Amino acid sequence: MDAVFILNSLMLGAALAMDAFSVSVANGLAVKRESRIMAFSSAAVFGIFQAIMPFLGWVLVHGASNLFSFLDSAIPFVSLALLSFLGVSMIRDGIKGGEEDRSDNLTLPLLMMQGIATSIDALSVGFTTYSLSIGLAAISSLIIGLTTFSICLIGVLLGKRIGEKLKRSAPILGGIILIAIGAEIFLSIIL
Repeated sequence: MDAVFILNSLMLGAALAMDAFSVSVANGLAVKRESRIMAFSSAAVFGIFQAIMPFLGWVLVHGASNLFSFLDSAIPFVSLALLSFLGVSMIRDGIKGGEEDRSDNLTLPLLMMQGIATSIDALSVGFTTYSLSIGLAAISSLIIGLTTFSICLIGVLLGKRIGEKLKRSAPILGGIILIAIGAEIFLSIIL
């Protein structure tokens, strides 16, 4: 393990974290009060999923590579469906209520859905790391996860600050962001 390996893993983590960062900003927009527990929980879920998916991809290449074609074709549809569902829910809640209806926290099932939707494309990264040993693949995945955690924590806090200024329209904006991210993932993979 050398500095180039670590730098490559950090850059890969930053690149993979961009969708999760955007969703983290939307999460920050959706909450009424700042909660450090919520911010850390949200960032942790994204970090864990971004760490697991590349390693899972590495395992699949080494153990069950025939699943690659199925997983590859499902990625854009799963991401679009999950993020659109969550986005529409946020928009609906924003239209129905005002500031008083904004949530104080995000539920674990919601965060898990977001984590899956934003990290499923990271699965393919594991396919590209097939030449690494299991130890290096695990270290790379850990670096990716920690990078994602850091970036997403900033995203939640940034979204909260923006949400304080936008008040009632914050959940609607957050929902639009989620739908746009789902569409971007879908189109970038399909096209």
